[in-house]
Amino acid sequence: MAQSLTPSNIFKDQDRGRSVGKAGEDWKYKFFSYLLLTVIAFTMIVPFMWMLSTSIKPETEILRRNIFPVEPTLDNYHEVINRTDLPLWYKNSFIVAVISTVSVAFFDALAGFVFAKYEFPGKRPIFIIFLTSLMVPTEMLLIPWFIMSSNPPIGGTWVDTYWGIAFPGVITAAGIFLMRQFMQGVPDELLDAGRIDGVSEFGLFWRVAVPLSLPAIGALCIFNFLGNWNAFIWPLIATTRSEMFTLPVGIQQFSSEADTPWNLIMTGASLSVVPLLLVVMIFQRYIIEGIALTGLKG
Repeated sequence: MAQSLTPSNIFKDQDRGRSVGKAGEDWKYKFFSYLLLTVIAFTMIVPFMWMLSTSIKPETEILRRNIFPVEPTLDNYHEVINRTDLPLWYKNSFIVAVISTVSVAFFDALAGFVFAKYEFPGKRPIFIIFLTSLMVPTEMLLIPWFIMSSNPPIGGTWVDTYWGIAFPGVITAAGIFLMRQFMQGVPDELLDAGRIDGVSEFGLFWRVAVPLSLPAIGALCIFNFLGNWNAFIWPLIATTRSEMFTLPVGIQQFSSEADTPWNLIMTGASLSVVPLLLVVMIFQRYIIEGIALTGLKG
């Protein structure tokens, strides 16, 4: 029996057509999105794989075009560890990164809490000044930092010290902005309830705001740790003794030595990324959650 052309049937056919057309458009969008992401991932993974592959190649295979070594060897790792101060550079980079990360986690979160939840004279201009500092290139700050390190207001010289390497990053404008955006979403009712219960203002920050802001603090700590671990220009200027070199500076000095083969340089570079991979693999959930929630809270 033929279906009657009632208005309800006509509208149902139109809706069905729209659904089919939308499904086709969604499929095309997903296909090209995954294709683009695959290309981007490939361009980023290939250099990394080449570095790892070169690190296990003997010196005779360095200039060959094959990605995977014909005769893989771990002798390169043994030679780099014994030929350089790699364990010491690891320790220096770890100490500097931890000092900076702990400081940023506390002070940036505290400043962000103040900007998000308190009103005081000059609040907006001060916050704008913080944001404006993000537009200043790091290279313009190297000379003032070095003058401050050479003639610090307290104590002797900061050159060739962990504090001298870490102090430019103990508080960051980007971190303050991130925490301020996130802490704006902390309910004021919870803070008022805490004040009624007699909690101090710092107690409100430490016992209420910080637990609710752990995703953003976690993301901030991870980004800061990665940035300090990879920092090169300032640690190069702030250190003169090889005993205080961080990992990037030490590898650069090692690679600039005469007749250093590329397989050993790639071995040092491969060893330097191991902590970064572990940090990202273990804490990537905090990175995604912190950035996503910060965007929603803004």
